[in-house]
Amino acid sequence: QLWPALFLTRMLPLPKDNMCNHHKNNRFQAYPDLHELEKKIDRRHFLTKTAMGMGGLALASLFSDDGLMAKDMDTPLGTALPGLPHHAPKAKRIIYLFQSGGPSQLDLFDYKPSLSDMHGKDLPESIRGGQRLTGMSANQSIFPVAQSNFKFQQYGKSRTWVSELMPHTAEVVDELCFIKSMITEQINHDPAITFMQTGHQLPGRPSMGAWLSYGLGSENQNLPGFVVLVSKNAVRDQPLYARLWGNGFLPSQHQGVQFRSGKDPVLFLSNPENYDGHDRKEMLDYLKDLNGIQFDTYGDPEINARIAQYEMAFRMQTSVPEVSDMTDEPDWVFDLYGEESRDPGTYAANCLLARKLIEKDVKFVQLYHQGWDQHGNLPGGIKNQCAKTDQATAALIKDLKQRGLLEDTLVVWGGEFGRTVYSQGTLTADNYGRDHHPRCFTMWMAGAGVKPGFTYGATDDFGYNVIQDPVHVHDFHASLMHLFGVDHEKLIFKHQGRRYRLTDVAGNVVNDLFT
Repeated sequence: QLWPALFLTRMLPLPKDNMCNHHKNNRFQAYPDLHELEKKIDRRHFLTKTAMGMGGLALASLFSDDGLMAKDMDTPLGTALPGLPHHAPKAKRIIYLFQSGGPSQLDLFDYKPSLSDMHGKDLPESIRGGQRLTGMSANQSIFPVAQSNFKFQQYGKSRTWVSELMPHTAEVVDELCFIKSMITEQINHDPAITFMQTGHQLPGRPSMGAWLSYGLGSENQNLPGFVVLVSKNAVRDQPLYARLWGNGFLPSQHQGVQFRSGKDPVLFLSNPENYDGHDRKEMLDYLKDLNGIQFDTYGDPEINARIAQYEMAFRMQTSVPEVSDMTDEPDWVFDLYGEESRDPGTYAANCLLARKLIEKDVKFVQLYHQGWDQHGNLPGGIKNQCAKTDQATAALIKDLKQRGLLEDTLVVWGGEFGRTVYSQGTLTADNYGRDHHPRCFTMWMAGAGVKPGFTYGATDDFGYNVIQDPVHVHDFHASLMHLFGVDHEKLIFKHQGRRYRLTDVAGNVVNDLFT
């Protein structure tokens, strides 16, 4: 890489105004290493080594408006793209409570009283309709219908049905907008979670948070626009990967930054041991100058992304400990979220931290809580999951509302798919399991322009197929983007000759969900 850099030495710009005074005399005083390198190479040696490089430079010019060699310095890092938002937004921030593993809608929100008459009987073939099964239940000879072991009641002015497993969520149903007709195309965890987070079942695409960060930027220059929190007190039944909150082919400063519990919330953010950091800023300034030289030489926009990340990391050394500090929270707040909210890294503590982050104008906060994959012993497993999440989830809604933040903060709850009405394996009087079910599942949203106390869509009497107002994952993504003032068909990124977007080539905004 030094050869083309040396070739372009004569074309390097004069040092920037923000460089140190002793570097401003001329190019080679500013870049002595390049000057020394030039003196050591004769013309014949230089031409021999760079003969092949000329073709590379010519080829690079063909891609100057796309991909690696793209140059777009008109949009400062951290700000919205020109023309965005496309229309007046209702949401400024989002907290996405992702319940990894696939919560059973039939045991939580999608009440089906008629299942008591079918309990233990084989699910009719006319209902199954030859739909695809996972390898875990494909060999079953019968598919015994399993009614829920849990009681349901109607709550609030909206008279919404909620399971006894969710008593705290039942208290806030009049703030929630339920979608009971969600549909996905993926039947196994990895592609289904990837699909829900990125709009595509294969890895490599940018995540939702990355798309919003890329399009709308951030209003806080001292914290990332996209923060990820993973519960430490969850069952590790299905793995989570950093690519789920990755930037894909978008500039890397838009990837999600994971905050962890413990002394160092962000890895590698703290200074090394025995280093006082007094010259940290000076070192970063020199590093910025070196990266600036490389950008002027190659035009790779990822260089500017790296500069932005170094500078953000420097600012985060102060801002992250500040926002992670819970000592200023009164006891009544911890009581609201539950006792586990005092233990950093738990789901309850992460819900509280999410509130603190959006108070600092972090645009996208994503919580992941694993453990909803109950193929067996569902009654015991789902009861434990709800005990860890229900109170804190409802507390977040209450807390945001009392602070006036729910008006422009969108809260989303849901997993990657639902569970089957039939029991996977043996059905007993007090025990059953449910397999993956992509044909219908339940999610809810709250705040920021969605209809409160509202239920959209419906499933059949078996909770197996959508019979009213289906909402595909692409439709959900399109609707979410719409709340942020983004037309999902217009927020695109050209990569390897193709224009990409979060919703791929599909998706319709579900306007009936909005106020």
